[in-house]
Amino acid sequence: MPSAALALDIGATKLAVALVDADGAVLRTERTATRRDDGPAAVLERLWALAERVRGDERPAATGIACGGPLDAAAGVLLGPLHLPGWDRVPIVRLAEERLGRPALLVNDASAGAWGEFRAGAAADARSCVYLTVSSGLGGGAVLDGRLLVGATTNGGELGHVVVRPGGRRCACGRRGCAEAYVAGTQLVGRAREAIAAGRATALRGDVDAEGIAALADADDLAHELWSDALDCLGQLATDLVNAFEPEVLVLDGGLSRRAGLVETVRRAVAEDAIAPIRAVARVERAALDGAAPAVGAGLLALERVR
Repeated sequence: MPSAALALDIGATKLAVALVDADGAVLRTERTATRRDDGPAAVLERLWALAERVRGDERPAATGIACGGPLDAAAGVLLGPLHLPGWDRVPIVRLAEERLGRPALLVNDASAGAWGEFRAGAAADARSCVYLTVSSGLGGGAVLDGRLLVGATTNGGELGHVVVRPGGRRCACGRRGCAEAYVAGTQLVGRAREAIAAGRATALRGDVDAEGIAALADADDLAHELWSDALDCLGQLATDLVNAFEPEVLVLDGGLSRRAGLVETVRRAVAEDAIAPIRAVARVERAALDGAAPAVGAGLLALERVR
């Protein structure tokens, strides 16, 4: 297998670039703010500049690009990712190949994260894993019997849109009661602002973020209510996924997964509520790659494409 790949991770708030070797080790990495309101051209210019700095004198064999969907991985086109307003039909693979001079591969970021943790992280000793990333959104991916599941149009793995509260809150996808509508950081903040606007007594303020809500969960009634509700929904989702896929490992990633109690709550939910033979197999683990899983996975997939 070729020695290294550039890996680009295009998020709502950050751009990250890593140089990843064939074992999934991150040799160099840098990140910067996305500033998505600047528009695709300006954001991509910052991304290419970041990639060139990380590449340095190296000549990577390929470029892996991780981004949320919807996307068309076969055509290498972003079809209007929900976290990137205005990015409609951006030919990201062609643009990367023209600027960086190496063959490029596009993959959904959560699917890339699942592959990264499977190949080089918390599930490296397993044959199957389910991956959930809990941050501004709620994404997921699955590897079963050593194969990454991506779906017919490479947009599969939208595990955050499993309904856990039928008829509940409206989700950004248009349905009601999706796990993402309760667990995602943007949704936590939205619920907090709704309660504040309705006159709810709370120490939370209008500029609160999801980390702040989690941090105040032991000291503020509204924060406790929102955070407990999020953990309950995440536990329900995790149990459903463990029952459906029977993975050896359920990996939890993303900024909110670092908050005290999240991994433990999900672990307890799976241990108590998953079907007995299945819960004896599955273990719940915090991601080992510390937020780099999408980049690592994208880099490894790109290397596998060109080997």
